[in-house]
Amino acid sequence: MGADIAVFIPIVLFICIVWAIKIVVESRLRRRLAETHASEDLVRAMLLADEQNRRLSALKWGMVLVLVGVSFGLIDVLNLRHDDAATFGLLIGAAGLGMLGYHLIGQRQKS
Repeated sequence: MGADIAVFIPIVLFICIVWAIKIVVESRLRRRLAETHASEDLVRAMLLADEQNRRLSALKWGMVLVLVGVSFGLIDVLNLRHDDAATFGLLIGAAGLGMLGYHLIGQRQKS
């Protein structure tokens, strides 16, 4: 059990570092736009696009996680083991269906 947790520590650290870099880069971009007195329409368009991307991102990951959860339920109901090929197929297929569903909904909202 302790060795399993030790594997996740560098992964979580990497994700945190990448996220921090993303936040710093975005804040610098916004500050530069404010310093260069960018047009109000450009700033407003960027903020609206950013807000819509955040909403759609939440939708995407919500759909993916719900479908992965459903696939875990199916794995339990079907009494599949962790090393069965069907287990991997269900998980990867559920994540793919979530992404495809997000794409379809995202296309409808853009139209």
